[in-house]
Amino acid sequence: MATSNRRIESFEDFWPYYLQEHAKPLTRAFHYVGTGLSSLALLGFVFTGDFWLLLAYPVSGYGFAWIGHFFVEKNKPATFTYPFWSLVCDYRMVFRWLSGRLAADLERAGVRESLR
Repeated sequence: MATSNRRIESFEDFWPYYLQEHAKPLTRAFHYVGTGLSSLALLGFVFTGDFWLLLAYPVSGYGFAWIGHFFVEKNKPATFTYPFWSLVCDYRMVFRWLSGRLAADLERAGVRESLR
């Protein structure tokens, strides 16, 4: 487990830490919604050039994710310390969930079955 106060130096070490910080299914659900909406906003901006959609990209993504952290998981978002790795892991978590491979990652990260 990578929950000590030491700085995480590799992405391979960050992924299990990230999953531990998203142990509750409702926290992950908020992330799925936020990542999905933010992706749609970004695509909308690309196709329409509407800058309001570009603003909606971080607001929707972080808004939903932070609700999950502050009110469900009751922890500090990893984005505050590891912004790039957190963004990458948001998408990785969504894709692993959609492909049915997230449960194995959660198990390897030590997230208890009752929380999956």
